[in-house]
Amino acid sequence: MRAALRRCAKRATRAATRPHAAPRATATPVMRAYADIASLKRTPLYDLHARRGGKLVDFAGYALPIQYEDSIMEATQHCRSEASLFDVSHMLGSSVRGKDATAFLESLVVADLKGLKDGTGTLSVMTNEKGGIIDDTVITKVNSNDFYVVLNAGCAEKDQAHINAALAKAKAKGMDVEFVVHSDRSLLAFQGPKTMSVLQRLTDFDLSKLYFGMFTSMKINGADCWVTRTGYTGEDGFEISVPNADAMKLAERLESEKEVRMAALGPRDSLRLEAGLCLYGNDLNEDITPPEAGLAWTIGKARRELCDFTGGEIIKKQLEDPKAIPQRRVGLTFTGKGAPARQHSLILDTDGNQIGEVTSGGFSPVLQKNIAMGYVAKAFAKAGTELLVETRGKRTPAVTTKMPFVNTTYYKPAE
Repeated sequence: MRAALRRCAKRATRAATRPHAAPRATATPVMRAYADIASLKRTPLYDLHARRGGKLVDFAGYALPIQYEDSIMEATQHCRSEASLFDVSHMLGSSVRGKDATAFLESLVVADLKGLKDGTGTLSVMTNEKGGIIDDTVITKVNSNDFYVVLNAGCAEKDQAHINAALAKAKAKGMDVEFVVHSDRSLLAFQGPKTMSVLQRLTDFDLSKLYFGMFTSMKINGADCWVTRTGYTGEDGFEISVPNADAMKLAERLESEKEVRMAALGPRDSLRLEAGLCLYGNDLNEDITPPEAGLAWTIGKARRELCDFTGGEIIKKQLEDPKAIPQRRVGLTFTGKGAPARQHSLILDTDGNQIGEVTSGGFSPVLQKNIAMGYVAKAFAKAGTELLVETRGKRTPAVTTKMPFVNTTYYKPAE
């Protein structure tokens, strides 16, 4: 995404690249070149982005910043050491409710929602008839009749169409279920090792009792918030759903703390790549199944026998017979000097035969080297396999690597 980000930043500011700007990275299908910002949708924090000098671009139809005054490199490193606040209000926050909510959602996604405890959540994927991934999503079980579902902004239109079509069929069968989009709420991602200590200053809730993947409601800075301990950076952190009317006040209050900086789309992409996390449209799409993507773990054990979700028959065959999986997602680190890999860079074996393609890549601000992820033929997926990556006509030696590239620091109970 960084290549597209930097091009858009130049157009937005008509300025040269800053001396310490991070190197380029992958493109994303929901990232578009600088357009007439006035014609785009705005989140409740739009004025804050503008006041902070955010370089605004068109991202999934919203005017959002790709970078503030600090470089993408600096902002990425700050999140790894302090606390960063991201505006992710463009994402689709929604709920599925009703006495048949569990059965309805389990027909669409691969997770074992019945087995989830109240107040806990999981990453899952919504699949099509081919077993391909329509979208990835975090689903939280408030209770058996109420699930909080966050979907990707770039997939919002097709996701809603898919869910509403299934909803119409469910209601025709007499199922009690509703799909509610929370257009009255904003979503803030607060990420980094110092987020708990900062957020604790704004709430009476004991955050030490809220572990990774858990969800609860609480007052933060006087606002009624829904809080999930999760994120898209590999760091400890929180995703905070707050009423639109309170979003600006909460963001400004958090940003006033000395540890906190606003962060934008550019560092968010660097952070998620270092954490080995997928970006829909790059690393996931409707032709890639969960086992190919290394996401078989999202399929709950209780669901593997029947795989009674859309596309389950195809996915079940892959789970039962690894030979049925044609490709695997792998991490790549580079053992030679060269330009950072970008989406669609070719992955070759050491004889120069194409065996895959890069889906995300760039320079790691934390590791200070080029990293990437992509798909290769299964025979080449074992960690430590030597390969070549061709970028801009030049071939750079690389090796398959287990992910995450940077160790995650999720807040979990001591074992």
